[in-house]
Amino acid sequence: MINDLQIEKENQTTLYIIVLSGLSDLPSLQLPLFLVFLLVYLMTLTGNLLIVLLVSTNSLLQTPMYFFLGTLACLDIGYSSAIIPRMLFDLHTQKWIISLQECITQIYFFFLFGVSEVSLLAVMSYDRYVAICHPLHYTQIMHWKACVKLVSGVLMLGIVCSMVHSVFLIKITICSSNTLESFFCDLPQLIRVSCSDTFINVLLIIFLVILLGIFIFVITFCPYIIILSTVIKIQSTQNRSKAFSTCSSHLLVIFIFYGAGFFNYLDIKAAKSRVVSIFYAVLTPLLNPLIYSIRNQDIKQILTKNIKGQLYP
Repeated sequence: MINDLQIEKENQTTLYIIVLSGLSDLPSLQLPLFLVFLLVYLMTLTGNLLIVLLVSTNSLLQTPMYFFLGTLACLDIGYSSAIIPRMLFDLHTQKWIISLQECITQIYFFFLFGVSEVSLLAVMSYDRYVAICHPLHYTQIMHWKACVKLVSGVLMLGIVCSMVHSVFLIKITICSSNTLESFFCDLPQLIRVSCSDTFINVLLIIFLVILLGIFIFVITFCPYIIILSTVIKIQSTQNRSKAFSTCSSHLLVIFIFYGAGFFNYLDIKAAKSRVVSIFYAVLTPLLNPLIYSIRNQDIKQILTKNIKGQLYP
């Protein structure tokens, strides 16, 4: 383990090396952890790619709701790929070191997919609101051009937020105490070990918390107050059950994502918890396809039909 700041000079360029605390200090646990998280990553890719495949190939799932679900699966693939492959590499080499440039790159993609996913969850809430509360006008409001524009806006917000944070990290300098108490480059902890003026960086984090934690959070949850009151009034038991099923799946994903992020960044102690960080950065993309597959009747029926078709052609 490297304890002091290492500086390499290549063509007059200074390269800062950052040390990550990793998942465990015990060498004997590195291989088991590598195998466990490799399995988690493969399951995450398989589950989300399966959702994308089903949505893109099945005519019954060619609706705005499943278009957004397929987009969420793509974002989950990117979100997990921003963290897990590098973590697997560090577990394999047992070095847990990363250059400042690589650290900023990881933060960029982590923010890109994270901010985009939070924004997409708000869009999915609006989609459910229109579908349940204004079903007669659903096709007029949520037409394909509107869906594409909403997804484009979500991605643009993610790109802008991640780009702004990354730009203001380029000239950051690292103190001699260069160890991050994490297994990946976490922005708040990177700022803590910086010797340069981080006022702008902290201000940007506060702005992001207000934007995602308050503004988008309210946009995401407010429609469900009206949705729940509308669902209760539905006369058909089957339609009411289907509405509850799709809404509960979405709400569960929202609670997991926001809950894990809240406890991860609530205070310093929570941010240093490896368990919370693992759940927030690694397990959330794995749980999303499982939740939608188990609780969504359409996906379960199509999966069952495809499996039976493969077993009994």
